[in-house]
Amino acid sequence: MDDLARARALLPGHTLALVRGDRTLVRDERGIVPMMQLLQEGGSLRGYAAADVVVGKAAAMLFAYAGISAVYADVLSEAAARALRRYGIAYSYRTPAPYIVDRSGTGRCPMETAVLHTEDCAVAYEILKERLATMRARHK
Repeated sequence: MDDLARARALLPGHTLALVRGDRTLVRDERGIVPMMQLLQEGGSLRGYAAADVVVGKAAAMLFAYAGISAVYADVLSEAAARALRRYGIAYSYRTPAPYIVDRSGTGRCPMETAVLHTEDCAVAYEILKERLATMRARHK
């Protein structure tokens, strides 16, 4: 079984599973938070395969920034598919979506919206870091 198949097998019950060889990481936080936390912890994620419940452009750009080699998504947005192709990341999915819907079900995910107009994954990472900090400050 390859890394992506193993990541997919680990996904049920979690929101994100990463596999590279005998190394596995699973996370349960929602949205882009798990990837942001892993990136901020500073360990290399280069070469890992990722399985994620929902992948919009924000998540796709974080995967590219981290050097993820392959992605599986239960739900994948069109913008995410374009970003993954642009960065040469192999991907598969169960359900395509024109865009990722926000948690209230009334519009586009604010994280996907935040990075819609950038193609630079390092810029996207900085935008998302700032957006998460702003959202956290509002909720305190």
